[in-house]
Amino acid sequence: MKIKNYRWWIVGLLALVTAINYLDRQNFPMVISEIKNTIPVSDTQFGLINSLFLLAYAIMYAGGGRIVDMLGSKIGYVIIVVWWSLANILHGFVSSVTGLGISRFLLGMGEGGGFPASAKVVSEWYPKKERSFAFGIFNTGSSIGAIIAPLLILLIVKSTGSWRWSFAIFGMAGLLWVIAWLKMFTVPRKSKYVTEEEIQYIEADHALDGMDAQKDEKTKIRWVDLFKYRKLWGLLVMKFLTDAAWFFFIFWLPKYLNDVRYLDIKGIGMYAWIPFAFAATGSLVGGWLSSHLIKKHFTLDMSRKIALGISAAMLPASLLITSTSSVMFAIFFYGIAMMGHQFWSTIVQTLAVDIFPSRVVGSVAGLMGCIGTYGAMIFSLIIGFVIQCHGYTPAFIVAGIMHPISFLLIFLIIRKIEPVKV
Repeated sequence: MKIKNYRWWIVGLLALVTAINYLDRQNFPMVISEIKNTIPVSDTQFGLINSLFLLAYAIMYAGGGRIVDMLGSKIGYVIIVVWWSLANILHGFVSSVTGLGISRFLLGMGEGGGFPASAKVVSEWYPKKERSFAFGIFNTGSSIGAIIAPLLILLIVKSTGSWRWSFAIFGMAGLLWVIAWLKMFTVPRKSKYVTEEEIQYIEADHALDGMDAQKDEKTKIRWVDLFKYRKLWGLLVMKFLTDAAWFFFIFWLPKYLNDVRYLDIKGIGMYAWIPFAFAATGSLVGGWLSSHLIKKHFTLDMSRKIALGISAAMLPASLLITSTSSVMFAIFFYGIAMMGHQFWSTIVQTLAVDIFPSRVVGSVAGLMGCIGTYGAMIFSLIIGFVIQCHGYTPAFIVAGIMHPISFLLIFLIIRKIEPVKV
């Protein structure tokens, strides 16, 4: 059976698995207060466990991208999601801090491959003028997952009486997604659901970019050779700085609400979803705006830079999060900052597809995520000490200026956003 515009079904699958990814990721920070009732976890150990997740996430972001380039997006994604789903289920069986650390490390290894795999799928299924919108749609899945996580986790914990069930249920959700992926996904030319008209629409754009699929399959490039390209270094620097801010916002939000606003798990569940709702809006608006500008005959370079400039200008809102403001004002400015990052992140992920050909997109996106996560890990280790000594204000200030600095670096390092010949 042929389905018109089937590529939008594919991006729907990507949005769904990204939502599951963030459900799994936010589970631990949300239930840490419940875990402490059975497994004593100090603040130092909490920070260390998060760093173990980020360490594995960084390694696998690069390795996962390479795996997807080698095995293809279909099988590569199956391996990645099965791994992280089983690792998530494992959380429910541990009884020590060491067990939690191992489980989080294994979860990070799996989840690190998700975004580079999605980037490769977008490069295979979408023409240039639709890519940023496609990225915006699947990136919205991260915010949707995080939006429903507080309320869903609270419901599971209260109804089952145990935090362990939340890990088991979310892990099973990932395994069910794999079944749907195996049935519905392949590359456009081989799909039994795609019309010939849609195949021609996709491949015509690829041919114009010099990315003919058959030639790509025969052309090999060493991973290390990618570092010869100045534009790659620009992408890596941008991710190193801005991912640090994002992971700070998402990992420390529940703890901030507990430490500074004195909220329990029920109170956190009432407020923690709001900034992620802002973030979801940022993903969609960012992806739509850049694609809309291209359709209005703005150049690729100009359309991406306009969107990046707008998003970078939103992050300094975090400087307005103060201990003297009300909870709702703090949540509002928190939300504006997270909206700005997801707006930014949608475009930055699209740059990997804009600049590099399909056959190396998984590797490029993987390197970007790897370096970005190392930045987040270093920032997490430093900021934990800063918060302990000086409170949250310095952390919000630093997190708020990372994106404007990165935006200026685009003009110094990347310069013009355009495809490179590999």
